[in-house]
Amino acid sequence: MEALDPSSSMFILIAAVAGIVLLFIFLYFVPVNLWITAQFSNVRVGIGELIGMRIRKVPPSIIVNSLITATKAGLQLTTNDLETHYMAGGNIPNVIRALISADKANINLTFKQATAIDLAGRDVFEAVQISVNPKVINTPNVAAVAADGIQLIAKARVTVRANIAQLVGGAGEETILARVGEGIVTSIGSAATHKSVLENPDKISKLVLQRGLDAGTAFEILSIDIADIDVGTNIGAKLQIDQASADLKVAEARAEERRAMAVALEQEMKARNVEMRAKVIEAEAEVPKALAEAFRSGKLGVMDYYRMENIKSDTSMRESIANPDSESKDSSKGKSDKK
Repeated sequence: MEALDPSSSMFILIAAVAGIVLLFIFLYFVPVNLWITAQFSNVRVGIGELIGMRIRKVPPSIIVNSLITATKAGLQLTTNDLETHYMAGGNIPNVIRALISADKANINLTFKQATAIDLAGRDVFEAVQISVNPKVINTPNVAAVAADGIQLIAKARVTVRANIAQLVGGAGEETILARVGEGIVTSIGSAATHKSVLENPDKISKLVLQRGLDAGTAFEILSIDIADIDVGTNIGAKLQIDQASADLKVAEARAEERRAMAVALEQEMKARNVEMRAKVIEAEAEVPKALAEAFRSGKLGVMDYYRMENIKSDTSMRESIANPDSESKDSSKGKSDKK
């Protein structure tokens, strides 16, 4: 047996490696196993379609497996429908599961609606589940004040069902919670007393349901149940206390203003009194000058002066007789001044 030369053995090795590589490339672009699985599942998918999916960078396994599942469930879909939704960024397995669940539950959901809901960012399969099995949403604590000023804190449970027709463009759970909270505040605020609300909390549910809070949302409200209601603080009394405190501060400020004005007026009167005393003293100082001038001009004689002094002495004596107490006080005061 003749031995192969090195060049021939190298050629054979290269040819084998190239054959293996070509085989893998062929199996990648031509997924024969998926084609065989589709054929046995009664799904008509051609080899050319699978190769086109590879070229368009669409995973054939996702398309074929989803199409097999849909066909077995009795849904009439095509590879073009699934490819278009995948290339638009949709979740094909989730859409197929949602369509199957809706079909089994007799919910009218078309492929176009399902893909639109999926592309809108909502979980279409979860929406179908909520349509079949309603969801309970717990609201946070909602505080409201009745007409008598007592605060009530309520917590509600809202049972909702997904509205398939409003899932695209409809508001979500946050809007439902906000509207229910607003309805609870309005219902409690319109109550005459907090006792009536505590006696019949179902009135809140009835009033809130009558407002049509699910309009324009992706849900349909089935019921609103008040799970808990507690009595809070007496807001009315607190407001009255705050108002009384504010009025007291205003009154104190006004009283302080009047006191300051009275003190200023008192000081002004004291200053005027001192001014008047100064004028009196100044006038009294002019009396000796006037007497001297009268003596010099001959208008006043010596006897006239003595007569005037006698009259002053007589007047002073009469005043001392009429008011002995004042005289004793004056005398004691004079003694103390001398000491």
